[in-house]
Order: sequence, then structure tokens, then C-alpha cells
Amino acid sequence: MREKRLRYGAVGIEALEGREAVRQRPGMWVGSTSGRGLHELVGQVVGWSVNRVLAGREGGSVDVTLTHDGGVRVADDGPEVPFAADGDIGGSGLEALLTGGPTTERGGRRIAQVSPGGYAGLFVPNVLSSRLTAEVRHGGTRRVQEYARGVAAARPVATGPASGSGTVIAFWPDAELFETTRCSFAVLAERFRQVAFLNRGLGISLTDERPAGGTRAVFFRFPDGVRDFVAALDAEKGGFSHPDVFGFEHEDPRMAGTMEVALLWNGSHRERVRGFANSRATRQGGTHLDGFRDGVVAAVTAYARGQGLLTGDDALCADRIGDGLTAVVSVKLDHPEYLGATHELLGNTEVRGCVGEAVREHLGNWFEEQPKSAAEVVDPILRNRWAPEDR
Repeated sequence: MREKRLRYGAVGIEALEGREAVRQRPGMWVGSTSGRGLHELVGQVVGWSVNRVLAGREGGSVDVTLTHDGGVRVADDGPEVPFAADGDIGGSGLEALLTGGPTTERGGRRIAQVSPGGYAGLFVPNVLSSRLTAEVRHGGTRRVQEYARGVAAARPVATGPASGSGTVIAFWPDAELFETTRCSFAVLAERFRQVAFLNRGLGISLTDERPAGGTRAVFFRFPDGVRDFVAALDAEKGGFSHPDVFGFEHEDPRMAGTMEVALLWNGSHRERVRGFANSRATRQGGTHLDGFRDGVVAAVTAYARGQGLLTGDDALCADRIGDGLTAVVSVKLDHPEYLGATHELLGNTEVRGCVGEAVREHLGNWFEEQPKSAAEVVDPILRNRWAPEDR
């Protein structure tokens, strides 16, 4: 009986990875069947294209179009990818990614969009679309293949010569599964703007062909990455932006990943610190933000002690240091670990110490190299330390 139960369990696990299981429970893979899940579906395809562009040449781009017939077309100029890997059923060909199951592409620090299920790729979007067409430019030839609800309608077909490289994925979310198949231009534009901020130099465009009054479009590319992000956030909260946003990038093998941090203080009392893991917002915080605050407190305290502004057991608290602080903390990890079902709280324990050390070192060096700027930051913090709590 025990052996029978084990065999049944193995069969059940295998079945849960299949096409029908994804269609039976789409919310497990895109979060919901509402508009939120619809936009997550789009984000998975865009994330896959972004990964390809980031793995290729610098300055690449991803172009997203909301077509007049309710489809979404995602085109990139990433490196060449064949439809099938010769003689390798489980290879890296596009056909395998479209049909190979949810475990084909997991993890990786270059993922720009990560679904609530921790998956970013093409299998789920293919299965949850009533129709999908995939086009590749490879070896001087353009090849196209069409799918219906995850099943190939035919083998890939060569349609003519092609220059350069890239892919085009066009898909129509399945109205049988989603409550709405109409994407919000505003929601997607904000998401793509955020991804462009977090991946310096990446270009992302969004074009909407649906309005009766004519096409509308936006394009995002930020050469200074998270520094540009911080400047934009500071402007949104009505601050007096410092002309030189402080920022740094750092790779630490102990956390198997990289970090990019930017910050500034202004004259307001409002803190705005935003964290991201693999380009996805961590709205509930996590170890990367804990480490950031540890590092800022340590750097400010060390500088103040070195200037004789703090003595003995005097200490600073993170709440006071955060007054007027605008910051973005972005980590890209090979193996992100999240707490909770929503993937909005980063849990990698080693990240806290790594980020804390890096912030303390880089911000401390900046204080030493820019004494005037350091005084403009530290003096108000010290005054706030003794300010009434109910100011």
C-alpha cells in the first residue's frame, strides 16, 4: 500500500507540470484570472525578451504592441535562438521553451519579471493563450510557428530571408480563462518604465493600436539606471533634488548576485525607499532593505564619530536617518528566496550582511570624498536626533 501511494504521488506531481494542469488552475501561474493576472501574463513574455536582450549586446530593446484585435506582440533584438536544438529534445530551442513545461527556465539574476509562482518564460503564456505565433530570425532566415492553447498547429515554417537576429512573440490571452483580456496601457507603461530604470540602457517601448482616435506610444530608456529612478522618485514627492545622486554597483559572490543602490536626502521629512529583487518590487521589504538601512546607519554613525559629532555611547536610529531619504535598492540574485505567497518579501539571509557592508563602505567613502555634501546630510540628521517625536 505504501509503495502504491508513492507511485500515485509521483504521477500526480508529473501531471501538475502539464499543459492541462496549467489551464485548470491558471491562477497558480499568473496570480489570478483578473486584470492583475492578465498583466502578469504579459510580463512573463516581456521578461523573457528582456532577459535575451540583457544577455546580448548593450543598448538592446524590446517593443511591445497592444494590437487592435486584442493581441499582444513582443519583439526583441536579442541574440539568435533556433526553433529547435539539433538532436537535443530538451535543448534551448524556442520550440522547447514554448512546450517544454514550467521548469524550463527558472531563476537567474537577469530575470526582469518574475511571476507569483517564481516562473518567467514562454510555456505558461503559450498554454494560457487561445493563439500564439512565434517568429525567429536565425541564420539569415525567418521562421514562424503557430500554436493554439499550447499545442503546435504545425512545424516551424521558413517564410523568407532575414537580417540580424531577434524574436517576435504574438499572443491572444484566452477569453475562456481570463475575466478580461483587455490590457491597461497605463498599468503596463508603469511596469515597463520600472523595468527600464532597473536595467540601465535597456530600451522598452509600448504602442497601443486600439484607440479609435489613433495610436499612442511611450518609450523608456535610462542611461543612469537606478540613479535616474531616484531622481524621478524625488521629483514625484516634491523634493529639492540633489544635483548629484549617490549610487554604486557591487557584486558579492557570498549572495550569488549583484546589487545596485542609489540614494539622496532632501529637505523633507518623508522617507521613500523602494526595494527590488530581480527587477520585481518587494513591497513588503526583505533582507536587502534591512541591510541597506544597517549600512546607512553605520556609515552616518562612523562619519559623525570621526568628526567628533558623536561621542561615547551616542547612537543614531534608522528612523531619524531616514527623514528625507529617497533610495532604490535593487538586487539580482541567482537564487532568490521569498517569504509568503506573493513574492513581495525577500528572505535570503546572506543578502542583509552583504548589502549592509557594501552600503557602509561606499557611502562612507563618499562622505570622506565629499565633505561638504556629507555635512549637508549628517548635520540635519544629528539635529533631528534630538528633535521632539511629535514635530
